[in-house]
Amino acid sequence: MFDLLRKAVGTTAAVAAVGLMCLTVPTDSAQGADKRIRWGVPMAFPSRLTALGDTMPWVAEQMKVVSDGLINLEVFEPGKLIPGLGVFDAVSEGKVEAGYSWMGYEQGKVPASPLFGAVPFGFEPAQYIAWFYYGGGKELIKEVFEPHNVVPIFCGTISPEAAGWFRFEITSLDQIKGLKFRAAGLGGKVWQKVGASVTVLPGGELFQALEKGVLDGTEFSLPTVDEQLGFYKVAKFYYLPGWHQPSTSQYLYINKAKWDSLSPHQQSLFENVCTAGVTMAMAKSEALQGPVLKKFEDEGVKLVKLPTDILKAFETATKEVMNEEASKDALFKKVYDSQRAFAAKNQKWEEYGYLPRDWK
Repeated sequence: MFDLLRKAVGTTAAVAAVGLMCLTVPTDSAQGADKRIRWGVPMAFPSRLTALGDTMPWVAEQMKVVSDGLINLEVFEPGKLIPGLGVFDAVSEGKVEAGYSWMGYEQGKVPASPLFGAVPFGFEPAQYIAWFYYGGGKELIKEVFEPHNVVPIFCGTISPEAAGWFRFEITSLDQIKGLKFRAAGLGGKVWQKVGASVTVLPGGELFQALEKGVLDGTEFSLPTVDEQLGFYKVAKFYYLPGWHQPSTSQYLYINKAKWDSLSPHQQSLFENVCTAGVTMAMAKSEALQGPVLKKFEDEGVKLVKLPTDILKAFETATKEVMNEEASKDALFKKVYDSQRAFAAKNQKWEEYGYLPRDWK
């Protein structure tokens, strides 16, 4: 049995939880039906990574508050209980009660999973949230994961990632052929389609791989996260925009048997607090990137917008990859068709409702 969380809930976290408590403070009858739970929650990435890794510890603190101490989630750093990329398998097999991860690492077993994590040239955060809650995404994710004994709770989303760090300047498509590059999910398949040699490594191994030339380049996350991993010290060309992950979504994976053992009230607490986690992660990720980009420039990093011809090549390859994946898996096609239909329905709003990005 896991120990109780020892970290005290800070003033800021307590204040942030007030809105949740107004909605979810248990009545005596509901609280009486709830049992005390203590779960270990291994994560796919370190808690020190801003907006990406620190959302789950925040959620754990809020769960303790709104459950009046009945729900205690002990967050474990990658490698402490299981390898960082092993969260899905561990939860599915019942080795742990729950885990926190980006959705897509398990695409070999669940082909449709990366559609809920990040889609190249796909939804930005606000659009993804709209589709997930009001366009059928929440229902589809249950269908996709039910055969795997996993209940995924949407529990964080962040702004676009960067296209990648490179040890040398990329000026043509020819340079991508044979390029040793780290990428995950559907974006990784697109990189392969345009000729790169793609590998998936956890974040903690990427700095050394870049430094030693094992990799020519890597994508990983937001500028704030990339800064914490130190990529700017060993790679001086930083390419944007993040075409491969316009939004990046994280989930609290819960073993199906453990989920079913919770009372409806406890299940509601998980859903509500994770929804708050989505908001916190989205706000934090959007708020902090500008100063970090300035720091990169001060450190000698060249910020580069991908040339239009290279972006077009990635877009063409994306269409090919998505069609290939849809032809191989019925659930992939079902989810992707849902996303495309939602995007088409809202196209006029996206086109007319917002100021152009280059408006000054």
